[in-house]
Amino acid sequence: MVTTELFKRYEFFAGLTEKHLKALSMIADENTYESGALIFEECSSSDKLYLLIEGNVDLSYLAIDEMHSYTTPPKEFYAGSINPGEVFGISALIEPYSYNATAKASEQSRIIIIDARELRKLLDQDLQFAYNLSRQTIKALMERLIDLRVQLATG
Repeated sequence: MVTTELFKRYEFFAGLTEKHLKALSMIADENTYESGALIFEECSSSDKLYLLIEGNVDLSYLAIDEMHSYTTPPKEFYAGSINPGEVFGISALIEPYSYNATAKASEQSRIIIIDARELRKLLDQDLQFAYNLSRQTIKALMERLIDLRVQLATG
């Protein structure tokens, strides 16, 4: 279990009531990942939402050359970094609940892990909670999209 005070430090959880923060803390745990550790894989079921407390996480995805899919292995492309204070694995809140990237710790990282299945149940029961978290999820998605556009323009 994670304290509600920890969630209050991060913008993603701004606007949540004490009741919502307490419910969130009941379905969250903390873990440390060593450098190079796989956190989740692209296309796997997204049943966890993550908050990076310390360290750094790299996101990547695989691209397959359709013309040579049987002879050429997929290429891995860097999709961005997650910095402390950022939430990742937000596919856990968006159907079809499948991660669209692979996440690996690029250095030792302290991460809060939220049980997304339980979180989705809570959101189904409380529309205000769902609304506030949806707003933050959309904001995080837009920030990632802007970062990706900048990366594509300079890459």
